Amino acid sequence: MKARRTMLRTVGAAMGAGALAWFAIAGGVTGGAGADGASMKAIADEGPGYAIEDFGYPNADKILAERGITLKRGDGHIVLADCGGATDLLEVWSRANEKICFKVTGNTGYLTLEIPAVFAVKGNSYSAKVDMTTGSEGKTFDVNKNAWTPVGESADEQGRDFMLMEIRTAK
Repeated sequence: MKARRTMLRTVGAAMGAGALAWFAIAGGVTGGAGADGASMKAIADEGPGYAIEDFGYPNADKILAERGITLKRGDGHIVLADCGGATDLLEVWSRANEKICFKVTGNTGYLTLEIPAVFAVKGNSYSAKVDMTTGSEGKTFDVNKNAWTPVGESADEQGRDFMLMEIRTAK
């Protein structure tokens, strides 16, 4: 019985000390906020910020400056790649930029871009379409899987320059 009373006193003292510590900590957090807790309330009322994805291509300005390629927006499934670094790449040939390679992942993908004077695309294992413009005229070309496809000026009866504007892929 005596041991039980000692244990109850010890537990009671520990609970009291814990409650006192909790009040001291809570008072320290809001203590600098003033009596009404105004600064703490202002932060809580603001809520978290929002992250808005614009699907803009990462480092597009640097790529434009270094390689003369305008990469605009995409879903992240078609990305610029080193032509010597991987297999199964989509190759775009341009008189302005020579060979430009893209790695394709996922079930579908899209990338909007601007590459002038494109005349051929070598497909990979994905079905692909490219949208191109010349002046105010737009054309879509189906890209052959794992083969060369003439596009732009090489597929145009008049031999006009075409700008590659979009790549779309599907598995």
